[in-house]
Amino acid sequence: MKSLKLISSAIAMLICFVSMAQERTITGIVSDETKQPLPGVNIFNQTAKTSASTNFDGQYSIQAKKGDLLIFTFIGYDSQRQYVQDSNIINIKMRASQQSLNEVVVVGYGRSTSEYEDRSYARAEKRKEKREASKALQGKVAGIQVSNNIAYVAAPSQNFKMPRESSSISPKNEPLYIIDGVPAKANQIAKINPNDIDNVSVLKDKNATSIYGNKALNGVVVISTKNELYKNLSEKELDKKLNIMPIPTEPTQEDYDAFVENAFESPKTAPLSTFSIDVDNASYTNIRRFLNNGQQVPKDAVRVEEMVNFFKYTYPQPKTEHPFSINTEVSDSPWNSNNKILKIGLQGKNIPTEDLPASNLVFLIDVSGSMSDMNKLPLLKQSLKILVNELRPKDKVAIVVYAGAAGMVLPPTSGDEKKTIIDALDKLQSGGSTAGGAGIELAYKTATENFIKGGNNRVILATDGDFNVGSSSNSDMEKLIEEKRKTGVFLTCLGYGMGNYKDSKMEILADKGNGNYAYIDNIQEANRFLGKEFKGSMFAIAKDVKIQIEFNPKQVQAYRLIGYENRKLRPEDFKNDAIDAGELGSNHTVTALYEIIPANVKSNYLAEQPDPLKYTKTETNSNTYSNELATIKFRYKKPDGEKSIEMIQVIENKSVALEKASDDMKFSSAVAWFGLKLRDSKLIADKSTEEIVKLAKQGNSNDGEGYKAEFIRLVETSKQYN
Repeated sequence: MKSLKLISSAIAMLICFVSMAQERTITGIVSDETKQPLPGVNIFNQTAKTSASTNFDGQYSIQAKKGDLLIFTFIGYDSQRQYVQDSNIINIKMRASQQSLNEVVVVGYGRSTSEYEDRSYARAEKRKEKREASKALQGKVAGIQVSNNIAYVAAPSQNFKMPRESSSISPKNEPLYIIDGVPAKANQIAKINPNDIDNVSVLKDKNATSIYGNKALNGVVVISTKNELYKNLSEKELDKKLNIMPIPTEPTQEDYDAFVENAFESPKTAPLSTFSIDVDNASYTNIRRFLNNGQQVPKDAVRVEEMVNFFKYTYPQPKTEHPFSINTEVSDSPWNSNNKILKIGLQGKNIPTEDLPASNLVFLIDVSGSMSDMNKLPLLKQSLKILVNELRPKDKVAIVVYAGAAGMVLPPTSGDEKKTIIDALDKLQSGGSTAGGAGIELAYKTATENFIKGGNNRVILATDGDFNVGSSSNSDMEKLIEEKRKTGVFLTCLGYGMGNYKDSKMEILADKGNGNYAYIDNIQEANRFLGKEFKGSMFAIAKDVKIQIEFNPKQVQAYRLIGYENRKLRPEDFKNDAIDAGELGSNHTVTALYEIIPANVKSNYLAEQPDPLKYTKTETNSNTYSNELATIKFRYKKPDGEKSIEMIQVIENKSVALEKASDDMKFSSAVAWFGLKLRDSKLIADKSTEEIVKLAKQGNSNDGEGYKAEFIRLVETSKQYN
């Protein structure tokens, strides 16, 4: 009998462990019919008998297993029921109920607001009223819900109208909340213990605005607690006392590779600076997304060279047999007054669209469960339709998708069959895991089987980057993409979404795969990158473009490359044709900036010079090359070539004052300055936002699309976040 009991106990424990193993965290956003997030929505797991509520941004998190029933309830809205399936993300849209209230009843004392006057903080006169105050509110005032464990003020239905007022309180237009005289948020109200509530009152009309001003135009919900528990607390102190975890300003599930900014180097000890060009601009659009959302920008999300290269500059077209022109300019540093800035600009040859080679494109689309959000797969499909509209009859497109497995959705199809391609995109739906290795294999296989010799052969990967390749390590991805690069197929990476965005993976793929990389934060950015700049984004005119510069130690005491930290190469890599580097597209521009400390200038950024070397000496002839600042070399390959071609140009030791510099110099310096400020660079003396804006405005010209004006607005509004 004992052994039977032991077996039964073991089986019960095993079942328990299995059940626990199946439990996972379900997250999502609850919004109304206008897509505005709803704070204070109650989520009840009817199966597990657990509950949670949404925060101020409509976000929630709850433990559940597959098959559990989640019930979403909210005052003024119809309840929603959702069973847990395979996805860990469940977003809910609440629909307003048809019931409406014509009167607001204040229940703290069982009196109307006309009797309330200025007694919003008064105590209940009777002990019984104190005990019943929170209970009496239930169901009498829309938006105030009280349960045994939690009390919160929820935004009521749009049908709910304030008495004698034409405006309504809604998630867009919510009332002012006051706890013990302290302004509060809905998620803070949600955490108050009902047993601590002494009185709850609703003010409206003149009773509200006469006390709290214009902030109370939509009404005021006033809560006073016993012993004034929350009096004189700051917002952070209130959160702490209510055990509310702060919403992180940097998304914790977004991945960015950490790097250290380039330091100053001496041309005597490091005579050569070598790097690969970078035409990517994903970092800028990602930064723009953070600032537009009112979030602090993660330091490692800032790649200064990608910010600078988001903007186009007015460099002349090449006049030689080479596919790009070389343009240099030297001026004063705006952030370190004793230093100079050297600007190097490349301008790719503009090839007419009709003369571009035929394209063999494979769309590799992530349709896994993580892509379900509106700013992911839905935006992705609309983006690729813009690209489809640019295709010519001689171009062809195939569509490969991956989730739990990879599959061919559309075989290679002519560019003039746009309806067929768009119909295939429209049918895509998200769901499943994110094993991307098989998808990459199939996409490259499709591209190589339909390879066009002398054509534009390219895989276009569209994803949030949250996928696995092999053992999911970055080294596995590098090996896979480096191997596929040998096929002659180029790669374009399009990043989407937020929250779990994997910037680090996307950048590795683009860097290692003869590719470029863009972050699509809205349809306007999709139209810019895939429509207006289609030729530069999709057609390479030169590949493996490298730059090597040798500074003259008679003129330059120290130098540093601004940005390009993960694009730096060893000096010996410059002539090694096996080393991968960046690609340049038709009519594309590339800009690089160096900061220079001139000879004989004292600087706090320089370490003490070492003693003279006994066995090795670096000497320069004072009469030789005295008018030269540096010599710059370029190497590149033709798109279908394997042997590099070299170009050499001398940079004269000639500098102009910043106020006389070109608009391109002023604006690119302002963008770099802002990037260094966001990275909290220790190598800039002046971090004035006003001065950055001033310089950017001075350089704002040739801005037909308004991108430069948008940058200026971003800098102006960034002060409150950084």
